[in-house]
Amino acid sequence: MAQLSRLSGKNFLVIGRAGMDFYADPPGTHLADATRFTAALGGSSANIAVGLVKLGCSASLVTRVSQDAVGDFCLKQLADYGVDPSFVMRQGGEARNSLAVVETRLENTQSVIYRNGAADFEMTHEDIQDIPYAQFSALVTTGTVLAAEPSRSATFQAFDMARTAGLPLVFDVDYRPYSWNSTQEASDVYSRAAALCDVVIGNDVEFDFMAGPGRNGLEKARELIRTGTQLVVYKMGEHGAITMTTDQEIHTGIFQTKALKPTGAGDSFMAGFLAALAKGLPLRDAIHHGSAAAAIVVARVGCAPAMPNAIELDDFLATAQITPFNGVKNAHSPL
Repeated sequence: MAQLSRLSGKNFLVIGRAGMDFYADPPGTHLADATRFTAALGGSSANIAVGLVKLGCSASLVTRVSQDAVGDFCLKQLADYGVDPSFVMRQGGEARNSLAVVETRLENTQSVIYRNGAADFEMTHEDIQDIPYAQFSALVTTGTVLAAEPSRSATFQAFDMARTAGLPLVFDVDYRPYSWNSTQEASDVYSRAAALCDVVIGNDVEFDFMAGPGRNGLEKARELIRTGTQLVVYKMGEHGAITMTTDQEIHTGIFQTKALKPTGAGDSFMAGFLAALAKGLPLRDAIHHGSAAAAIVVARVGCAPAMPNAIELDDFLATAQITPFNGVKNAHSPL
């Protein structure tokens, strides 16, 4: 079991995709009516890495991007944000970068994701075997990277190598059905990954899915704690979150905000939460930092560009109101 105190080194290795996002402009425009778009760096892992850097940490991204102008865009954006791209490889041929075309609207938001021949799924064992794992504070990944081979096997090998180096493993479930061949395959692979990790974060739908048909996601989260995971965050959207360790459950609400869109909350929560833990803040405060970062991002256009810096996050925490926990009925049942 890795020591979570290692997070204090504030140097994160993040595995997963970087992509280009197109947002219909101005906010509120339907895609069918859009004639202008704003381009931004996207991809869940890239967003997390940017969020960590903006909050005073260091982050290196491990992925593949296409050998074309879109790949060039992603690499330049990563460098401009201060994310280390040293472990980002180029993939030639017909591989293409992830592309998202998104509306900035709250109701019935359309988000069209192009993942055909995705370059990041071509990450191999060679991409991860020479990484100096010992210099990092934790390995962070999202479930997207596990949806196809060879990136799935490469990621599990990275887990093994990071564990050998003493790194905590942090897993954001991040279930995207369109990336998988079957729900059963996804459930099995996610359960395998979660069982290996020290910190697991997901929403109630993702935990329900990971638990399997007829099983309860909250019980799945508690089962992970009983079987070796050190910290689980079970998010329930507007109802708040339950954060679990081996000796406590913390129930927290969410911050009030004037949201423009529903996307980006999970990535920003992860960045805010990890950055706060890295600063040595108490667990409840770290949850509040993650929740506040999520509230900020959904009120802005984009994901990576919407991530708050430390001053913005502190200012928000000083003035924003948090709603009470309003979670599931059995939330107070014992571990």
